[in-house]
Amino acid sequence: MARGYDFKTIEAKWQGVWEESGAFAATEDPERRKFYLLEMYPYPSGRIHMGHVRNYAIGDVLARFLRMRGYNVLHPMGWDSFGLPAENAAIEHRTHPAKWTYDNIAYMRTQLKRMGFSYDWQREITCSDPDYYRWGQWLFLKLYEKGLVYKKSSTVNWCEACQTVLANEQVEGGLCWRDGTPVVQKELPGWFFRITAYAEELLSCLDNLSGWPEPVKVMQRNWIGKSIGAEVRFPLAEREAALTIFTTRQDTLFGATFMVLAPEHPLALSLSKGTSQEQHVKAFVDRMKLEDRTQRAVADASKEGVFTGAYAINPLTHERIPVWIGNFVLLEYGTGAIMAVPSNDQRDFEFAKTYGLPIRLAVKPVDADLDESSMQQAHEGEGVLVNSGPFTGMGSEQAREAIADFLERRGIGKRTVHYRLRDWGISRQRYWGNPIPIVYCDGCGVVPVPYQELPIILPQDVQITMKGGSPLQKVATFTHVACPRCGSPARREMDTMDTFVDSSWYFLRFTSPHAEDGPVSPARVNYWMPVDQYIGGIEHAVLHLLYARFFTKAVRDLGLIAIDEPFNRLLTQGMVCKETYRCPEHGFRLPEEVDTARACKACGRPIEIGRIEKMSKSKKNVIDPEDLLMQYGADTARLFCLFAAPPERDLEWSEQGVEGSFRFLSRIVRLVEDHEALLKAPLAPILFQGLVAGRALYRKAQQTIKRVTEDIEEEFHFNTAISALMELANEIGRFEPAGPADEADERRLTYSYAVETLLLLLSPFAPHLCEELWERLGRGGSIFQAAWPTYDPAVIMADEIVVVVQIDGKVRSRLFMPADADESTMREVALADERIKGWLDGRSIRKVVIVPKKLVNIVTGGVR
Repeated sequence: MARGYDFKTIEAKWQGVWEESGAFAATEDPERRKFYLLEMYPYPSGRIHMGHVRNYAIGDVLARFLRMRGYNVLHPMGWDSFGLPAENAAIEHRTHPAKWTYDNIAYMRTQLKRMGFSYDWQREITCSDPDYYRWGQWLFLKLYEKGLVYKKSSTVNWCEACQTVLANEQVEGGLCWRDGTPVVQKELPGWFFRITAYAEELLSCLDNLSGWPEPVKVMQRNWIGKSIGAEVRFPLAEREAALTIFTTRQDTLFGATFMVLAPEHPLALSLSKGTSQEQHVKAFVDRMKLEDRTQRAVADASKEGVFTGAYAINPLTHERIPVWIGNFVLLEYGTGAIMAVPSNDQRDFEFAKTYGLPIRLAVKPVDADLDESSMQQAHEGEGVLVNSGPFTGMGSEQAREAIADFLERRGIGKRTVHYRLRDWGISRQRYWGNPIPIVYCDGCGVVPVPYQELPIILPQDVQITMKGGSPLQKVATFTHVACPRCGSPARREMDTMDTFVDSSWYFLRFTSPHAEDGPVSPARVNYWMPVDQYIGGIEHAVLHLLYARFFTKAVRDLGLIAIDEPFNRLLTQGMVCKETYRCPEHGFRLPEEVDTARACKACGRPIEIGRIEKMSKSKKNVIDPEDLLMQYGADTARLFCLFAAPPERDLEWSEQGVEGSFRFLSRIVRLVEDHEALLKAPLAPILFQGLVAGRALYRKAQQTIKRVTEDIEEEFHFNTAISALMELANEIGRFEPAGPADEADERRLTYSYAVETLLLLLSPFAPHLCEELWERLGRGGSIFQAAWPTYDPAVIMADEIVVVVQIDGKVRSRLFMPADADESTMREVALADERIKGWLDGRSIRKVVIVPKKLVNIVTGGVR
């Protein structure tokens, strides 16, 4: 190695060594404690970004640390490679989604290897590979056999531009999250996973996930949305049918003065048919189809509605009450119909005030009376029932039980539990996805594809236009098949699976990626699972994590695995943020398009510096990791990302911070180069009790071991761990490894010990450089085959001071004493020192002068 920090040569060398030796390959070993570490695998969009660098650097530090601690670590990587973005890119770049995807994978794989991440590349998974998606089809069929997969028509979010269904979370302000096209409501048949069958278990098991951030568990609890209440039947006047509502406040039933249906409710149009309201209702329903359903349910959104012309009967008061359609009622919550109690529900109150509907008080506060005619807002809390027949005067809680009993005795309703969670619609009207293994036969109906015919290979000879539905419809050799049961002409299912299906079990496949007899090898999956540490963005808190939990439980019930939950611990890392640059003429500018005077390089106009926000291509406030690799190297990029902020918080980009990280690593090189011959000399054990000159540095190294170990292992406080390493490097830099003959060995050994400790502790953060320096010092083998250093608590806990001991004003010794040593102790320890005894031999002591915590001066009377 040339002098100085030649990071390009160092990093290329060690990446080659690691790959050639298979340094990070993992195999099952029952004699060792396993640790399965996983970062959420990426979509192959073309290039890695700084968010990837940060996410994967966090995981890599932990993986390398744990290997040095003796763990058998599984740390795999793969690609979430199916999905609509590839089809969009295919049109934009006039290429095939497969070519676009696999070219991107090849490029990004190279980038990840250049970052030095310690992945077991022998386990690489690509979701668009038939060897993987074959088993997704297999699992679909198994779940279908168990009744956990079914087909039905439903109202869905539909993007006309993408020609596909969108999840609620993919609709932003009524627009498609990908291209900004208005989303409409559309009735479509599709396939569903019966995730609701696991609603209670998904909810209750959250209590056992002590290693998950509480905000994520709260989001999942809210999404599952368990509510305990009653279903109540409201007969429709002059009709045979009834509306069933669900309520958690059956104590307010006597105050129900009208009903409200969701615009998507099956009866929304039919109730008005033949009435003067028919056209008004149709117009309202059509308009609601264009609105974002999630925004309609926001509490402060304006309440709109239309009367259907129909009436229902309140089963407790026996009154005719009008049935309305309202924008604030959603079909997927409850039954899609509500009883409106404006006196005791604020939304109902606002709706009633808007349309002049009656308000009747059902529950009043315990300590106050209310007048319906003068109420300014609903009383939504607990209280005492009024205007409620035989239940008047009861408290709310007592009344809920009594009214539930009454409903069940009369056959009007029943106690029940409802969940906000709805079954998972997985059908997508796109090409680039996993084919659904179903065939439709005019004689046999819906026919599952036989297992022996899997995988159904996605054809490559398609034209992607994004118009007119799935391109698969135009591939006759794919579409038209023989029925597996009767042999008659049949047709394949044209929809493909939601890409969330692929990512809902990939962590299982990583344990046995080459299994031929099933999606997993039971022995291997049960050795590695569950994932001990999962790392990824908070944006996946609901959908991906909930679906992965559902799949784990369903696969368990197939008898393939023996666990209930997939991820023991979860870390949701923060975003990488940077200020934006905007030119009045050219809009947002990339950092390289702005000169040092903060002017636009294209036109010279002053740049407006915007607020610090998440790096994004649209705002152009991005840093290309490729530029960092060329200018500073992978170890610097990793170190900065880990030092600038704790993993769970947002990281603010700083050029000065990057340069500071590079300078620190350069200083480590100098610490070795400046005393290379000394560091290569044979080592010997160090006894702390015998140290004098090297005592403080030895203790600092021991303290740093403790701090770095705990910061990595317990809280992932990598920033404070790196800070401790910088402090140790400063102490080493101030230490003089050479000295008087009687101190030479002690100083050399202490310096070598401190430098070796620094390299071992730094190695998970800057692996290339530490491997190089370890080899240069002749330590033998990879630094990652060395054991993680340990510390002696007694050394760390000792709180000592250095006391100078003089004889007749001349320094004869330096002693370490307890920090709280009093003058008597200082005198006693100084006179007991063997070195001092030698100097005092034959002399008489006239007096001893003490300077507390600093000095002992022994004044003699001369030679006796």
